[in-house]
Amino acid sequence: MEGLIYSFFAGISTSIGVILIIIFGKPNEKLLSTLLGFAGGIMVSISVFELMPESVEVGSLISTVIGFLLGAAIMRILDKYVPHSHLSETENIVEESAENFKVEANSMMRAGCLILFGIGIHNLPEGLAIGAGLESSPEFGMDIALAIALHNIPEGLAMAGPLKAGGLESKKIFLFTLIAGLMTPLGTIIGLIFFKISPAFIGGSLAFAAGAMIYIVIDEIVPKANEINSHFSNLGMISGILLGFAFL
Repeated sequence: MEGLIYSFFAGISTSIGVILIIIFGKPNEKLLSTLLGFAGGIMVSISVFELMPESVEVGSLISTVIGFLLGAAIMRILDKYVPHSHLSETENIVEESAENFKVEANSMMRAGCLILFGIGIHNLPEGLAIGAGLESSPEFGMDIALAIALHNIPEGLAMAGPLKAGGLESKKIFLFTLIAGLMTPLGTIIGLIFFKISPAFIGGSLAFAAGAMIYIVIDEIVPKANEINSHFSNLGMISGILLGFAFL
């Protein structure tokens, strides 16, 4: 039950970012890029310094490599075939979707539904990653949940600004992200059931979590943060890696 609470708060943390932007307005670019870089650094640190070594210890080098590649591959498949949204520096919604998937650029309601679907689907493997960590130890599960939460909060900040500017009501933005966030604890439940098969499977699942998080960092966090402000993005990432190495 405690693990599901971690997962729930990690999932809804995107909505926390939305609440912050509703209350305080859009953060400046330097702060946003630093927060994104910091979240990416924490995720890299947990993956490299905790999950991968523990995966080899619990399972084997082979199961670790397979699990890592599988985690990254699943995130790549979701990127390629599941419609979702990225944000550009010009604050327009930039659609990255399956072939022949069309959406009107000026339809913020349609874009909001697209974001709901995309975030929800992408939150599922994040929940699996938390479940993988919990299967090894509560501490691992909490660390992964924290890393995902730190990633989701600035993501909510980056996402809410353009939608709010485009005329979508704040309560709808909040509702979209809140519902999508519930997919994270669902993924955790699935992971807790699925990853009980064998110790080798647990080891592979930890590497799966690492692969999924590293892919998110490389594919989404770093490009977005660098697009906003590369120097502050680097500062945030270095700080996140060092903090994760020292305290997590």
